[in-house]
Amino acid sequence: MKTILIKSVELNGKPVDILIEGNIIKRIARYLPDETNIVLNGRKKAVIPGLVNMHTHAAMTLFRGYADEMPLMPWLEEKIWPNEAKLTHEDVYWGTKLACLEMIKSGTTAFFDMYHKFPATARAVEEMGIRAMLSSACFDHFQPEQAEKAKAHTNKLFAGMGAYSERIKFALGPHAIYTVSGKLLQWIDTFSKENFNTPIHIHLAETETEVKNSISQFGYTPVRYLNRLGILSPRLTIAHGVYVDDEEIRMLADKGVKVVHNPASNMKLASGIQFKFAEMKKAGIPVAIGTDGCSSSNNLDMIEAMKLASLLGKGWRKDPVALTAGEMLFAATEEGAGMLGFKAGRIEEGYLADLCLVDLNTPAFAPNFNFVSNLVYAANGSCVDTVVCDGKILMQNKQVPGEEEIIEQTTQIAYNLMSR
Repeated sequence: MKTILIKSVELNGKPVDILIEGNIIKRIARYLPDETNIVLNGRKKAVIPGLVNMHTHAAMTLFRGYADEMPLMPWLEEKIWPNEAKLTHEDVYWGTKLACLEMIKSGTTAFFDMYHKFPATARAVEEMGIRAMLSSACFDHFQPEQAEKAKAHTNKLFAGMGAYSERIKFALGPHAIYTVSGKLLQWIDTFSKENFNTPIHIHLAETETEVKNSISQFGYTPVRYLNRLGILSPRLTIAHGVYVDDEEIRMLADKGVKVVHNPASNMKLASGIQFKFAEMKKAGIPVAIGTDGCSSSNNLDMIEAMKLASLLGKGWRKDPVALTAGEMLFAATEEGAGMLGFKAGRIEEGYLADLCLVDLNTPAFAPNFNFVSNLVYAANGSCVDTVVCDGKILMQNKQVPGEEEIIEQTTQIAYNLMSR
């Protein structure tokens, strides 16, 4: 069995050796014999679990910087959706490869995606070596014939999951309550229950306009509407959840719903800033962190996302002790991994070998009074030196094999897409 030994790496402020056998962390101790296939020098480095990006649209790297400074709905209707209609399999494949490259280089080893052309996304993830739960974006725009197409497509994708490795999991991806009918949402929920409790991922309560339209169209706020439909369950993960009141937080908690905070896109699209992270956690709701897609957050750097989540939460509450660095690191690692169903997110014997070595020989870690504080508040993704996922080295000395080709190919593909 292939083994990796990481020598003298800092864990919780103390040097340790970490032995990886296959894809599992086998032993953690002060001195371990180096009778292994690969030895990594961990001196002047700290080890952290691989980060988990819980809300992405990976191939939207193709739209980075294309449609900035716009409100959400005009941004979608005038810029994003018309160009997404032109996407080919190869466009999505290369856009996802660039996303995976960016995530690897900033320490992310797993992500939860929602996008079009599922096979192209899965192909890129397989090649890049990280983990993903992939959901195909589902729309029917309240048209029965489109709903039937969405059902058929979902059945086809689910039936084909045997072609992929265990690093890839399947989820259902109804886009939002304003693009997916209640009947299709209920069909998705039933499909989920009947097929191994397949996870469901949806955008919800993202903007004030969405809330107002939900009340006008359905008679309920978004969370209450899903509750009325019977959709709230432990199988559901909602992205954003900016506009929820105390009663809705209790609903989400009682039904076991999970929530993903996306601070960068919420701020950039001016969707809202008062995400109730602390209130949700106090109620018992699992809350993770995501970046959203590069068209609305512009990067996939989870270290930056942790900082934004913490500072945003402190700022609107006017409370400097709210949302600590430690809470943010937990949300970006163990919480997210648990929500995806991977035994990862901790540097501990028996856990999946998904981890990163952080370069301590950088200004952000000098002085290093508090490593987690420096990681969250002072550093960014460029501090990551080495990434291991599923027991395989994906990046070493800040280099990922083939990264130049990925950047060049994807840049050209993005220009070609816009010219079409």
